[in-house]
Amino acid sequence: MPARDQLINSQGQPAYGLFPEGVREINYLDYDLRSVMDRKRSSLAKKLGFNQFEFVSFLSKELIVGLAVVDLKLVSNAFLYLYEPETGKFEEFSFLQPLGMGTQIEPRPNDGSASFIKGGNRFLIHASTTPGVRRVQVSLARGVEIDATIDESTAYDPLLICTRAGYQGWVFTQKSAARICNGSIRWHEREFDLQSIGALAAVDWTGGYMRRETFWNWGSLSCRLRDGRRLGFNLAAGVNETGHSENALWLDDKLIKIDMVDFMFDRYHPTHSWAMRSSDGIIDLHFEPSGRRQDKTNALFIASNFSQYFGRYHGEIRLPDETITLEGEWGLSEDHFARW
Repeated sequence: MPARDQLINSQGQPAYGLFPEGVREINYLDYDLRSVMDRKRSSLAKKLGFNQFEFVSFLSKELIVGLAVVDLKLVSNAFLYLYEPETGKFEEFSFLQPLGMGTQIEPRPNDGSASFIKGGNRFLIHASTTPGVRRVQVSLARGVEIDATIDESTAYDPLLICTRAGYQGWVFTQKSAARICNGSIRWHEREFDLQSIGALAAVDWTGGYMRRETFWNWGSLSCRLRDGRRLGFNLAAGVNETGHSENALWLDDKLIKIDMVDFMFDRYHPTHSWAMRSSDGIIDLHFEPSGRRQDKTNALFIASNFSQYFGRYHGEIRLPDETITLEGEWGLSEDHFARW
């Protein structure tokens, strides 16, 4: 089936559900946004109320990298962290801009760009349907350079969903994991070739009129199994579960949908392990944190209590024709409260 051209229809309403054929444009300014008392909101309100972010990870046994561009209109943010499992070396960088200055996220998940510029620090994530790559470029004044490509050509099958969020809102998200990537990361005196270290990438493109106050838990994995197959998953709870969930796994390039996932962890003991189990019995995993990137912001109108952990997954993924055992593969988890 051909990709859907736009998410919002001629009546100003989004299409809800799963989109295996893809969506070209998230035309949010065409949405008939109203107050909870049904009063039409202005074009400015529609623009300011739309939150967007794009997150990319590169995972391997030698290096773990997470980076994002976030546009909340009143403030924008970009961050990058790097962790070397063998040595325990960790470094993070975070930048804020008032009123979204120097920040742009185009509303096209597969042929648009997300960019952030502040001083000598630049982030660019650019997707192109021809030849089907997503390029990630980061240049930081403090000695970090990334120039990488993520393969989104052959057998690319991301998860795309749109769900309701509160009384008047909605959220669209497109996610993929265990994607082949190439390029290099320079971290001060060290340079890592992504192909040589066996890194795999995951991408999360999200935008919508989210709940004024929300939270989510999240888990992500991108690894190679002993038989050479690529395994990735995206697991979440708390944000996009109104009718559909964003839970899925990829075995090589095959997308397999997963039902609701329960996250069990102790928020106030960050070194304790997490349990993640799905209601359909596919996921039965434990996650052991090795460290985290944490950020707490409590401003007048916005607040964020963000903890993204990097660590190792153990347990079983039970599919109809096989059971896959994880024995310490590196991945991510997250506990996040937000008030937009």
